[in-house]
Amino acid sequence: MTDRPSTQKGTRARRRLRRRLSGAVALALALGVVGAVYSTVAAAATPKAKSASAAPAGESVEVRKGRQLYEKSCITCHGPNLQGVEDRGPTLLGVGEAAVYFQVATGRMPVARQEAQVERKPARYTDEETRQIAAYVQSAGGGPEIPEGDLRGDDANLAEGGELFRLNCASCHNFAGRGGALSAGKYAPSLDPSSDLVLWTAMLSGPQNMPAFSDNQLNDEQKQAITNYVQTLKEERDPGGSGIGRLGPLPEGLVIWVVGIGVIMLMILWIGAKS
Repeated sequence: MTDRPSTQKGTRARRRLRRRLSGAVALALALGVVGAVYSTVAAAATPKAKSASAAPAGESVEVRKGRQLYEKSCITCHGPNLQGVEDRGPTLLGVGEAAVYFQVATGRMPVARQEAQVERKPARYTDEETRQIAAYVQSAGGGPEIPEGDLRGDDANLAEGGELFRLNCASCHNFAGRGGALSAGKYAPSLDPSSDLVLWTAMLSGPQNMPAFSDNQLNDEQKQAITNYVQTLKEERDPGGSGIGRLGPLPEGLVIWVVGIGVIMLMILWIGAKS
């Protein structure tokens, strides 16, 4: 009779222990299942994310190299997705490869700091690298493309090119293409160092203060004519000697007057000293 209560107590203790052990085992199994599922999902998702940022499917070699150059030198100001960064750089979505070629080929980009006007500098990248960066930007957002083929046409369009240049460009760039001052510390640069492709990409993209000329304003033949006129204007020499920047007869006459008066004064002094 005295052993029965102790036996019942031992049985209840064993039952409680079994319940605790079974609960711990169930909890461990549940945690294991959740961990396995999470690891599987994470492992499946991680490679996809890396492949999307590193090498999207169907990306050409040129675009891939351009993306690598972009991530090295441009991403700080223009953002990882070309969306731009506030107070650093504008979005590049939709600007097109023509705009990128102009800015990078003329050394205006990359730029160290924001100013009223970004000046032309020696280009940091080769022509091939510049085209690769442009191809990457084009693949992401589209826009005006880099023109190919004959960019000048023939000399039959020179007269038309001169007329179009004076109508659309001379008000800022000077009728001789030597540039001129604008407002708020800005200026239209000289066209002397510009290649055919730089002139075209500038007309297509409208950099800084310059308007963009779509096909509705200037078609390809008219752009050819303007390019031919500007390049011919740079290559031709003035038949009368130095053109003094081709600023016209007034400054040339002023220089002749000042120099002539100076020579006459020197002659008068020399004659006076001799007498």
